[in-house]
Amino acid sequence: MSLFIGLSSGTSLDGIDCALVRISEGDITLLGYTETAYSTSLRDALSGCIESASSSLKELSELSVRIGQEFGQATNTALESWGLSARDVTAIGSHGQTLWHAPHGRWRNTLQVGDPSTISALTGITTVADFRTKDVALGGQGAPLVPPFHAALFRTPREPRVVLNIGGIANITILPSDVNAEVRALDTGPGNTLLDGWIRRVRGAPYDQHGSFARSGQVSDSLLERLLSEPYFGRRPPKSTGREIFNLAWLESHLNAKGAGLAVEDVQRTLLELTVETIARDVQELAPDCAQLFVCGGGSKNTFLMERLSSRLLPTSVASTDSLGVPASSVEGMAFAWLAAKRLALEPGNLPSVTGASRPAVLGGIYAP
Repeated sequence: MSLFIGLSSGTSLDGIDCALVRISEGDITLLGYTETAYSTSLRDALSGCIESASSSLKELSELSVRIGQEFGQATNTALESWGLSARDVTAIGSHGQTLWHAPHGRWRNTLQVGDPSTISALTGITTVADFRTKDVALGGQGAPLVPPFHAALFRTPREPRVVLNIGGIANITILPSDVNAEVRALDTGPGNTLLDGWIRRVRGAPYDQHGSFARSGQVSDSLLERLLSEPYFGRRPPKSTGREIFNLAWLESHLNAKGAGLAVEDVQRTLLELTVETIARDVQELAPDCAQLFVCGGGSKNTFLMERLSSRLLPTSVASTDSLGVPASSVEGMAFAWLAAKRLALEPGNLPSVTGASRPAVLGGIYAP
């Protein structure tokens, strides 16, 4: 039996998830979980870097160290709250913060920052990081990486399931009940990133609590049609995406074409429907026999979004992973704790059926304290 910590921060830039996981033969148990918001200055710097798609070498280098420091500090605070010391933890698995993701074209690449040497130095714990680049080097998307963990934790021979993670970007993992069938997964498109970005712009709020602002608006069919014309939605998996496509500049280009004069709440409502529709289309096409869909990630807290998914996906049952005894907010962090354990055991962490990599591979680099 070993204790691992998983650290992650997603596309929404809302902060650091820290999960304490006990991993032993055939057992994955969550023992503790914390959420720590990024400092305002770091969040603003990250948002500016990603939205401008250009930064100086100085800015990138400093951002990596600043993120590493906040990851390390969040870990130390969590350890204290759990009554543990660095000696009690085998390793940290750190996803870092994605700044750029372009696993296609001549120079396939993906960039996650959050200096792992800084994390290991601050915590005194061996840190595993840089999970995505090996998969990309092998011709894969480098994402999504969490599906093999979804399979380890949630797959059952009793029924076919889909696990839906709604972070900044939404992704689905298809778990057939036949244990010999391949697990498949893909990024469906925007999850919370456009919803959060729009309400931050027009209301100054970090997110649309319970989806109340979206609920107050009406869907613009013409804007939704325009948004759904994005070529990404027509591509076949394996595929992954991020804020390189789905950002406020992308939204504004469609508002200029089809959405001029729309009430701000109608835009919010239409963006929520975009998330619902793109998820539902992929689930119904790729997992038509899905009996139950379980939702994790921050989007599971959006009451209106969950209502719309439940209605759109009938007769498939939709519920949070809380109903399986796994807090929805903790799943991503748990996954990177599990991936750190896989790395130390020299076991593959990717699924070529998901990412399109040429072979299974051991993922991540090890940074000793």
